[in-house]
Amino acid sequence: MPELGRKSVEEFKQSEKHAIIAVLENVRSAYNVGSVFRTADAFLIEAVYLCGYTAFPPHKEIRKTALGAEQTVRWKHFKNTSEAITELRTEGYAVYAVEQAEKSLQLNVFTASGKTAVVFGNEVTGVEQSTILQTDGCIEIPQWGMKHALNIATAAGVVLWELVRGQKI
Repeated sequence: MPELGRKSVEEFKQSEKHAIIAVLENVRSAYNVGSVFRTADAFLIEAVYLCGYTAFPPHKEIRKTALGAEQTVRWKHFKNTSEAITELRTEGYAVYAVEQAEKSLQLNVFTASGKTAVVFGNEVTGVEQSTILQTDGCIEIPQWGMKHALNIATAAGVVLWELVRGQKI
């Protein structure tokens, strides 16, 4: 459908990206991982870092929800999140955990300046405390209902959209 203006794989890879990296820490569901890949593709995110036991391509369940985005978005697997953060710091990224925590910054007032990485945690336990201690702080999605936790793929969509919305490429 040419009217949608979709990029080819090669055009996507050559496109300038938002200086944002999504870091997935011990995400159990490969379907969630695939959804984050798809979101990263849609918003021209720099990369997805997959840490710990998070599934990584090639993987049937990732492929099912990513719909090919696992082939366009740059990704890297790390044995643990600490290794990913070390690399991100070397590359000049500020690193934030997406987590409900004391002194967390509300997403609707958070402003990213420069290269930014956001860590999304396990579906049940969230971002590990040891990881939070290595970050520049926590970003929290404001929520007012009875439930105060979003599915990781949904949370990634909300956070990544808010981060790219104010940036120009």
